[in-house]
Amino acid sequence: MSDKNSPRRMQGFERLLSLWVLLAMAAGILLGRLAPDLAKSLDAMALYVDGAPVVSLPIAICLFFMMYPIMVKIDFTEVVAAGRSTRPVLLTLVINWCIKPFTMLGIASLFLGTLLLQWIGPEATDLVKLPFGLDLPVGEVYGSGKVVLQDGVRMLEIPLWRSYLAGCILLGVAPCTAMVLVWGHLARGSSGHTLVMVAINSLTMLVLYGVLGGYLLGVGRLPVPWQALLLSIGIYVALPLVAGYLSRKWILARKGRAWFEKRFLHLLTPITITALLVTLVLLFSFKGDVIVGNPLTILWIAIPLTLQTLIIFALGYGAARLFGLSYEDAAPTALIGASNHFEVAIATAAMLFGLSSGAALATVVGVLIEVPLMLLLVRFSLRTQGWFPAAPGTREPGPTPGA
Repeated sequence: MSDKNSPRRMQGFERLLSLWVLLAMAAGILLGRLAPDLAKSLDAMALYVDGAPVVSLPIAICLFFMMYPIMVKIDFTEVVAAGRSTRPVLLTLVINWCIKPFTMLGIASLFLGTLLLQWIGPEATDLVKLPFGLDLPVGEVYGSGKVVLQDGVRMLEIPLWRSYLAGCILLGVAPCTAMVLVWGHLARGSSGHTLVMVAINSLTMLVLYGVLGGYLLGVGRLPVPWQALLLSIGIYVALPLVAGYLSRKWILARKGRAWFEKRFLHLLTPITITALLVTLVLLFSFKGDVIVGNPLTILWIAIPLTLQTLIIFALGYGAARLFGLSYEDAAPTALIGASNHFEVAIATAAMLFGLSSGAALATVVGVLIEVPLMLLLVRFSLRTQGWFPAAPGTREPGPTPGA
């Protein structure tokens, strides 16, 4: 992306993303009340392996259209150039992969499993899918759960708070590679650094997402579906990444860079958010009864997620200042660490634990709080630019743009 050709403000549709998220949630709840069997039917539309639903087709389609517009923007030439600045890249990698997943586990466990447990319900349970590849009899204990028969299907009954914890873990091990391009741009950060981290995180997720996710789920005494985790990365990250790279190369060769940036990317702008909103409608159409019956559920999940976001941002922003990074590198470094790849987290939670699981609901709450929180952090970054040295010739004068 070019800073010269891109406005510093969101377009109207993106500026109101929090509103669209709320409306999508409301539409999903209403749909669930009017057509309660619809989401169940959609959830049954899946790829099955050995009789187990492994990939939800509606979620997979939605996620591809969420991810492809982001992946096709990655200019690997610019990525290589920006990657020569090792300090901000290393700092971002350490925060994303060595600190953030473990703080998410600790904070979410403390709040959901201890401080808020009396409101969530110590005896409350959730039914999730059996881990892919396991053929466990009814009554078998696995992790913190027990195999039960629900409507003729074997499910794993686990404590409800642990189901929420699973969603938080999946968010914590998924560094943002989508909306962070918007956050970094609004904060007047280095587009090259943001792009290099988008590319590196996308590639790193192919290896570490399944490993870290499986390990942390195991620590939380939750089902560890290794095969499904690896398959989800292949379908939800590798496929759009390869499609984006190949189609970008083909379009640039046939149409040229000017047509690609001014026409093609412009057409893709609303696709990611639209696909996300459709996914939210699907998720909330199934969870509508739970939310209407206990709206405070959203608050209980939002508390640790909000605290995690603020702590990681403060850590990244403070470390960047301590290491003497320019503001143009410091802002995206902190914002990348604070934000989550909620698209992959939503899809993975729905695939691993079920569209109706508390884990899927927790990832959706991540979407709800991330947008307003990240806009707040963008404003904070812009107001504190003076804390950092500017990269030569990059600081743009002028008033703080609206976010």
